[in-house]
Amino acid sequence: MRYGFVIDQRKCIGCHACTVACKEENQVPLGVNRTWVKYIEKGVYPDTRRYFSVMRCNHCDNAPCVTICPTVALYRRPDGIVDFDGERCIGCKSCLQACPYDALYIDPETKTAAKCHYCAHRVEVGLEPACVIVCPVQAIVPGDLDDPHSTISRLVASQQTQVRKPEQGTRPKLYYLGAEAAALTPDMQERRGGFVFSQVITMLFGPIRSETSSRPTVVVVVMRFGTPPSPGIT
Repeated sequence: MRYGFVIDQRKCIGCHACTVACKEENQVPLGVNRTWVKYIEKGVYPDTRRYFSVMRCNHCDNAPCVTICPTVALYRRPDGIVDFDGERCIGCKSCLQACPYDALYIDPETKTAAKCHYCAHRVEVGLEPACVIVCPVQAIVPGDLDDPHSTISRLVASQQTQVRKPEQGTRPKLYYLGAEAAALTPDMQERRGGFVFSQVITMLFGPIRSETSSRPTVVVVVMRFGTPPSPGIT
């Protein structure tokens, strides 16, 4: 048994219902998330479009966070879920450094690492993860990848799916359908100078010196709003 997710980005509307449900179900504090929706915009006005991508733990078969954890607080269950034991965690942040997907965070209240754990407490009693049941377009498909008759297994076998950073060798079990490549590969996104709705004007005043005083250089940064966006911002 190997539990995994398929995220159908062709259906996702970016409503954040999964993020809210996850926070409520797992009592995730403000300021951190176990699952979140990433937005990217592509194109040049007026031919632009917004794409959504749901990000979370990939529950890797070869999870680097499990390998690096010095206290075995992170571990891979027999059903393939990568879970964590907050009582074992010492908050060393090694897992945060090891994870190539930025899926872990330090809980601001407990000071220990946490992440998506596939709502293991629900799965154990025959329920689906909270994010799955609240998705209004059924864009999140959970299930056993080793069961050839499961919906998720059939999707992965018959559809062109993508995973994030396959070159890392982590063997992730979070698959994407119809995802925009730039959303999964941040290196494909181009960042250009300037801002969309403002412009930074830097005025530099040289040192003012006299026989009695020496004053340092003064830099004044002015944000001018209402400036049209720089050409080609994506």
